[in-house]
Amino acid sequence: MHPLTPYLLGRPHPGGRRLVDVQRCLRTTDLDEVGDRTHLTVFQMLGSWSLGDYDIATSLRWGFDLLTDGYGIAPGRLHATVFGGDDRLGPDETARDTWTALGVPVEALGDDNWWSNGPTGPCGPDSEIFVWTGDGPPASTPSVDERWVEVWNHVQMRYHRHPDGRLTPLPRSSIDTGMGLERLEMVLRGDRSVFTGDGLSLWVGAVRDRWGLRGADLRVVADHLRSAVVVLGDGVRPGNTGRGYVLRRLLRRALTVLWRDDPAPSLGELPTTLYADTLRRFRQPVDPGALPGLLGDEERRFRGLLRRGRPLVERVRARGPLTERDYHWLHDTHGLPRDLVDGLLAEAG
Repeated sequence: MHPLTPYLLGRPHPGGRRLVDVQRCLRTTDLDEVGDRTHLTVFQMLGSWSLGDYDIATSLRWGFDLLTDGYGIAPGRLHATVFGGDDRLGPDETARDTWTALGVPVEALGDDNWWSNGPTGPCGPDSEIFVWTGDGPPASTPSVDERWVEVWNHVQMRYHRHPDGRLTPLPRSSIDTGMGLERLEMVLRGDRSVFTGDGLSLWVGAVRDRWGLRGADLRVVADHLRSAVVVLGDGVRPGNTGRGYVLRRLLRRALTVLWRDDPAPSLGELPTTLYADTLRRFRQPVDPGALPGLLGDEERRFRGLLRRGRPLVERVRARGPLTERDYHWLHDTHGLPRDLVDGLLAEAG
């Protein structure tokens, strides 16, 4: 979405005022939630935009028609959330009334239904569409029952947030929608986990069969390794800053879980067919044969860091609970990030 910011602010787009695309997305804001049945670090986002063209009511009606008439999801399995207002703006009555007219239950929320492009820039209320994935008839509401799974978000880009927090109307209102392909596949299959889908089941099977992981540990390792392959496919290499650090963190989080009970497993045991399948799905024209060596190099670096880090952490821990100063010293002097230190602490009991 970020490259579209100039066009949301009013610049004419060469492709017109109605756009659609499929893009690979990496989200680190949900990293701690990965391990449940619906969150992924890397996924494919189905996006659509109205750059000053149709309004939110039209977008929601079209979205309802696609999900029900197009994909065959029963209307009774849908629930929507809308922006309920705050101390600056009133509730999103247009979105609420549109859903009500369509017969879809609506829940009004606060910050969860406000989308921003960062601390400043385009922002506005959004409406999220959820699908019921539980047994029996739908119950409760999305904010309190995790069996409601969000599949599609419709954002109204109506305001510009300034550095001082002021909101001023944009020259024109635009719509930005996003729907995760893996979640859509999950609900259309009638499954309860994104990890049963075509793009993830191969990773789940390979990790489970080789290393015996189960539950959340299995999902974390499968997700992070698959995500690392996609990031490598975009030309990123492990490093200590920026994108390289994101990649390094993903790999080391996966290895920390993998080695929790047994330090013997190696990423070299994974078949290259996994890499090839993932690169193909994310449309990355990269030789999969080059990736095992890159992962192996990072694995060896991490093993060395663990050998050096364990006695350091144990020495600091012997003085008592770690302080913020201890964490900073371990990171700045010895290159041990907080999540790795916490993993070593948990390992030591």
